[in-house]
Amino acid sequence: MNIEQFFLEGLGHQSYLITDEAGGCAAVVDPRRDVDVYREAAYRAGVRITHILETHIHNDYVTGARELAAQIGASIIASAGDPPHYAHRLVHEGDDIQVGTLRFRVMETPGHTPHHVSYALYEQGRNEPVALFSGGSLLAGSAGRTDLLGDGWTLTLTRQQYHTLQRLLNTLPGQVRVYPTHGAGSFCTASATTPVHSTTIAQERLVSPAVMAQDEVDFVRRQLASYIAYPAYYKYMHDINVGGPAILGRLPEPQALRPQEVQSRLEHGIPLVDGRSRYAFAREHIPGALNIELDSSFGTYVGWLLPFNQPIMLLIEDEAGRREAVVQLVRIGYEQFDGYLDGGLTAWKAAALPTEAFEMIDVETLYRRWQAHTPMTVLDVRREEEWRAGHIPYARHLHLAELPQRIEEVPHEEPVAVVCRTGHRAEIAASLLAATGRKVIVVGQGGMADWLERGLPSEVEEPPQIDLSRLPEQVSHAHP
Repeated sequence: MNIEQFFLEGLGHQSYLITDEAGGCAAVVDPRRDVDVYREAAYRAGVRITHILETHIHNDYVTGARELAAQIGASIIASAGDPPHYAHRLVHEGDDIQVGTLRFRVMETPGHTPHHVSYALYEQGRNEPVALFSGGSLLAGSAGRTDLLGDGWTLTLTRQQYHTLQRLLNTLPGQVRVYPTHGAGSFCTASATTPVHSTTIAQERLVSPAVMAQDEVDFVRRQLASYIAYPAYYKYMHDINVGGPAILGRLPEPQALRPQEVQSRLEHGIPLVDGRSRYAFAREHIPGALNIELDSSFGTYVGWLLPFNQPIMLLIEDEAGRREAVVQLVRIGYEQFDGYLDGGLTAWKAAALPTEAFEMIDVETLYRRWQAHTPMTVLDVRREEEWRAGHIPYARHLHLAELPQRIEEVPHEEPVAVVCRTGHRAEIAASLLAATGRKVIVVGQGGMADWLERGLPSEVEEPPQIDLSRLPEQVSHAHP
């Protein structure tokens, strides 16, 4: 028996191929949408994937279960409580799934979602499990967040999450290895998750939020206080994953567009996402383009800022980079690629089309100008909890995700110096503001982390108190 983990840094997503070499078969748990990695790994191991196990209806990515099943004919296993329309077998507490000599036993583990299940893995001839595939329930030093279905569910699910964690920690042997679906970088986690990608029951008995809390009420308050903003595209994932994502067969391939075609589409409202570095973009860019650097979080920020699954264009100058961008976007349900600028910015300039630029500065320069009362608006685009932990006096605060809807709150009459923690989000915000004609200065070299580390003037705010009375109970919590 072998367990191979596949980690996606940008999504904090962890999926698994569990192989039974003796039986020549394998199972996949919570697959991502680009499923070739599982087929290739199974081929290398000399096994056939016969089962696909889903722990819950995902809110952070489009499942690859239907895609993989269509390609290889495996059976999709899912919770009977909230069944996807394309599942082959629906399971309840105590059901067994046999994969060769391996046995997966279903455990109903509500909390992250109402009908979440986990799978305890047993090897042949053993009465105790060797592993637990815990989905969004028991995470490494954390737990899956419980507010993604709205206020009406939050209190009930958080209570259920507490009892689920207690059950897993108190009934499973300490040596059981725990393999969660959500890891470091996932917005589905309730608190900062450690960079480790698996854990054990024994370890979690020392550090789990359910252990650190005094009781259920304390757990609920701690969990709710740890929640941060999550991407806008999340609200579309449940319905897609229940109804069934489109079967792609292969990744979409954006068509090459001439500069004049890109310009025409821009004028008709189709966004152009420029994946170049913040430094290159600040030096020279196409007017109206949105700069999101092509790194592991590229897809997440597209999904946070642009209308869901609407046509987009790309300015990414190499084929491998364009493929990476497409892969990240189809993972979260973006499938309409209107094309890419053939020849990149060089071709655009050769066509005698206009470019723009804005100033990029470092933290020291920002401080000197702030101290000298240089006319400017300092705009901090970090998340709310980052802002409260320390911000520049007299700065304005708008979380990056709120900027498109609240952009008129940003002054036109003076330059806007945009800052975040490291410069990445500040550059995205700067490109949004520059597209409106504002004069922009981006703190692209460092940010508030450097400001605070240097002991420069800052203010802090107390976090808001959690009022549990505003949260209705959806149902009385139950536990199998």
